[in-house]
Amino acid sequence: MSEMKRLAAEKALEYVEDGMIVGVGTGSTVAYFIDGLARIKDRIKGTVSSSDQSTERLRAHGIEVMDLNATGPLSLYVDGADECDGNRRLIKGGGAALTREKIIAEASKTFVCIVDPSKQVGILGRFPLPVEVIPMARSLVAREIVRITGGQPVWRDDVVTDNGNWILDVHGLAITDPVGMERDLNQIPGVVSVGLFARRPADVVIVGGEPPVVL
Repeated sequence: MSEMKRLAAEKALEYVEDGMIVGVGTGSTVAYFIDGLARIKDRIKGTVSSSDQSTERLRAHGIEVMDLNATGPLSLYVDGADECDGNRRLIKGGGAALTREKIIAEASKTFVCIVDPSKQVGILGRFPLPVEVIPMARSLVAREIVRITGGQPVWRDDVVTDNGNWILDVHGLAITDPVGMERDLNQIPGVVSVGLFARRPADVVIVGGEPPVVL
């Protein structure tokens, strides 16, 4: 699948315009995008990064990483996904960067999601849904998740997010109403962010292949 990821990332470079500040996500597919961005770094003004991992890779290529508070709205955000349905709604957070990813997606005019074909699903939920929680609320949030969704939350032990929080991965879901579930889970006290990108889905999904497919 690595070649499929690379092909999707290369296609995403076509959305980069001169003078842009580019929002950059996290993950193995995005790593290919960052490497490609390095070839055209003189054309862009800089980037905003969703994780310490991506920041490190960008800076290693000599690409400036900027603060979203200083840049204001972005024209473009490029990120991957753990699952994508036919309406470009996503599950993200396998790399535990979902909160910053959601913030940058919200700040961006165009959200381009790059995936390999294995990430396409008819109904979201095969991939466990990540939920970032305040540590003291882990058990409270887990009980509420069971009550609301019927799913089984599992603490991603030994993982601390870049924000200093914990992750619950919710197994056993078939998410027929992603917007509604995202809204309901966000209302639980102690939830920082939910890995459903449904209220603000991707604008474009690029599926790696020969040639890549743009949805």
